[in-house]
Amino acid sequence: MKQRAKLYLWLFAVNLFISAFTFGGGYLVVPMVRRYFVWKKQYFSEDELMSMAAVSQSSPGAIAINLSALAGYHVAGFTGVLISCIAAILPPLFILSIVSAFYEMFITNAIVAAVLKGMEAGVAALMIDLVVDMCAMIMKEQSIFLSAMIPLAFLGNFVLHINAVYILIACCLFCIGKTLWNRKKEDA
Repeated sequence: MKQRAKLYLWLFAVNLFISAFTFGGGYLVVPMVRRYFVWKKQYFSEDELMSMAAVSQSSPGAIAINLSALAGYHVAGFTGVLISCIAAILPPLFILSIVSAFYEMFITNAIVAAVLKGMEAGVAALMIDLVVDMCAMIMKEQSIFLSAMIPLAFLGNFVLHINAVYILIACCLFCIGKTLWNRKKEDA
């Protein structure tokens, strides 16, 4: 019983910490989850984390909350989901309440503007780290199809200015088609 309480307390604390210090979007949660759940505690593997990140991204809702819920479930079942979600929601709720209350003061403050600019650099570094890790996972699969998607998606968005939503939809449809094709070949 005491061991379970320690696990729940750790789960709450780590999700609260991750949520409080990952500014810039849900994709930045992945490196933090990797650090605490994969490297430090070894609750799941790198491959399992990437699978959870993919499910979190494709599920409705915020990626950060979805990933927290999946990690919590993996570690402590349904109770872990509740603890993780509550911990992940509290910091943004608190911060947004403060910002809303003092919006006029924050919007004109040069120090707040400078801090937010500084955070942009950190967010960019974390996003690059995530992209490199995701590309490494794709390359590890040794699939020409998946490997070709990386530069094609980049060219489609950056050079041809195709909206990222359309690129994601196309990639999803191609992957579904490839999966169905592979299953059809296996059944034959």
